[in-house]
Amino acid sequence: MKQELSKTTTTSNKIIIPLPLTDLNTYINKERGHRQAAAKVKKQMTYICACYIKRAMSHGVNFSTPCRIKFTWIIPNKKKDPDNIAFAKKFIFDGMMEAGFIENDNLNYIEGFSDYFIVDKDEESRVIVEVEYD
Repeated sequence: MKQELSKTTTTSNKIIIPLPLTDLNTYINKERGHRQAAAKVKKQMTYICACYIKRAMSHGVNFSTPCRIKFTWIIPNKKKDPDNIAFAKKFIFDGMMEAGFIENDNLNYIEGFSDYFIVDKDEESRVIVEVEYD
């Protein structure tokens, strides 16, 4: 994956983040168990995303804002609901801000987003983040 990430981010304007990231159900269970446990998960996931975003930035990836974002989630099976998986975009947007990739993730910078899912057990699980064009 690391070799693929370097190769991909140097030839296109995409951020690639390996999965899994924490899904919505897991996060809710942490939140119910202990509020600090959920805060710890959020901090960890945001840090992981920020690291991959910084790496992409070092390869010249940038998004002009305001923009629409396209998330392509490559997953091995259909066991988890799409909304549970796509919840991880919260960590990705927060990671973008932490990395200095975007100034803010409000509507002045992010006009919207779309989620696409590809089920492929032979592919490495990941999310591809890119600008969405009409």
